[in-house]
Amino acid sequence: MNTKRFNITLPLDVAKDIQGIKNKSAFISNAIREYLDKEKKQKLIKLLQEGYIATKKEDKKITAEWEHTISDGII
Repeated sequence: MNTKRFNITLPLDVAKDIQGIKNKSAFISNAIREYLDKEKKQKLIKLLQEGYIATKKEDKKITAEWEHTISDGII
């Protein structure tokens, strides 16, 4: 795996919390990945919400056009 070295500064309370962790690099990498994945997911949810809101009127119109077929063929 390709790596890049960083020199970071952490608040004392965070440094104390991770003091007992053997592979701090892996721990920090995983934490960053989780954070970035969460951010990407939140952005995607926001885009989906905006898309649903933007097409709300069109969706209602299409649903109304096909409403008569809902019970078609059902006795």
